[in-house]
Amino acid sequence: RTVSPTAQRACSTMMNADMDAVEAENQVELEEKTRLINQVLELQHTLEDLSARVDAVKEENLKLKSENQVLGQYIENLMSASSVFQTTDTKSKRK
Repeated sequence: RTVSPTAQRACSTMMNADMDAVEAENQVELEEKTRLINQVLELQHTLEDLSARVDAVKEENLKLKSENQVLGQYIENLMSASSVFQTTDTKSKRK
């Protein structure tokens, strides 16, 4: 049995259409994967930036706590050295 040239062309056209549809679907998948990969990379960079910022803030916080302790001790020393802040002993004043 011989297949007519018209039938062969029709079959070939249908196969090409199917292949084009598969290629288009593959292209859409590839574009979606590329978009997702780019989004993941962007989120990773954002996370790295935020982690670096958190580390910097922690370091600054420790530095400020240390400075506050030094200032607190300095103020306590000034207060203890000043007669204005000395506790008064009322019993000794009565004698």
